[in-house]
Amino acid sequence: MKVQTVQKEEYLSFIEKHPLANFMQYPSWAEVKMDWQHDLLGWFEEDGKMVGCALVLYRKMPALNKFLAYIPRGPLIDWKAKNIKDWFIPLFDHFKARNVFTVKMDPPVVRAKWHAQTIQSYIRDIRTHGLKGKSLTDVGPDWQDPGADYVQQVLAEMGWKKKSPEEGFSTVQPQFEYRLNLKDRTLNDIWKGFRRSWRQNIRKAEKKQVVVTVGEDKDLDAYYDLLKATAERKQFGVRNDAYFQQMYRALKRDDADRIRLYLALWNDQLLSAALMLHTAGHVWVLYGASHHENRDKMPNYALHWRMIQDAHRMGAHTYDFRGISPSLDAESPLFGLLNFQLGFRGEACQLIGEWDYPLQPMLYWAFDMYMRKR
Repeated sequence: MKVQTVQKEEYLSFIEKHPLANFMQYPSWAEVKMDWQHDLLGWFEEDGKMVGCALVLYRKMPALNKFLAYIPRGPLIDWKAKNIKDWFIPLFDHFKARNVFTVKMDPPVVRAKWHAQTIQSYIRDIRTHGLKGKSLTDVGPDWQDPGADYVQQVLAEMGWKKKSPEEGFSTVQPQFEYRLNLKDRTLNDIWKGFRRSWRQNIRKAEKKQVVVTVGEDKDLDAYYDLLKATAERKQFGVRNDAYFQQMYRALKRDDADRIRLYLALWNDQLLSAALMLHTAGHVWVLYGASHHENRDKMPNYALHWRMIQDAHRMGAHTYDFRGISPSLDAESPLFGLLNFQLGFRGEACQLIGEWDYPLQPMLYWAFDMYMRKR
């Protein structure tokens, strides 16, 4: 195989049919990451057939003509292939010509899954026995892919270095995500699958006259104000307003349904909001925000139910709540998020995480030490 840059049209034609396609591998994501350079790469067999792709972001190092290459939730290759090494040899050749000193990736490969009922049963055991410090990895998964462990073994043998995740989330993309399967299910099936109290809360929001609408450009300022207030209250970082303006407009230019802003309103007061991204049948929920008042109106339940319904009507097979903490300790500040999502009766998914490949080991070591001290 060989790796080379490709035109946007050829890239889009390929990624739209790829089973692992995600919004961070679409060309429009490069428009969001304006402070990075980028390439659209394709893998080609000898007969000229395109068999893989990757959006690669490049960050130039200060005072050096050297670059860090980052492949967010990629590359989109055949991760089930036995000859995984063969996919990376031409990629590394391309990067060396590009003056890349290290490569970072977080492949879209799921290693294990836990059903909501399994997690909730274990949480009850934890509470009964007063256990502390437990996480998803202490529970036997309901599904596990031995092929994912083979991938990790091969990557380690090649010299890839797996990054240790921080509490709850990995350093770039979350290693654990929570997903709701929509494929081959009616909306009634999905509704009946929710916990009874979750259905009651959705009905309560309706009785309280919480209205969920799809916002427009003019609503971005109000959304960002709510997101910033949520971040300050819950003590997490958030990007500036310009980033969200750029994300919304860049993805809208790509496809009218690529991104939507959902707003939950009560008496014209914005109580809850989130962004929904859609690519190739997979829907992601990003940057949820909520007001600290009027939580008794259950706006978050109404918001997600409307988004799930719209995702189903769009033909999506997966509704992805995105990152969760693997911690099952009720005292963890991130436990509440997981507990909320469990009521929708999806499943927690563990991906194989973030990996670095030092093309120039000494420079990579110096860079890694610098980042650790920041």
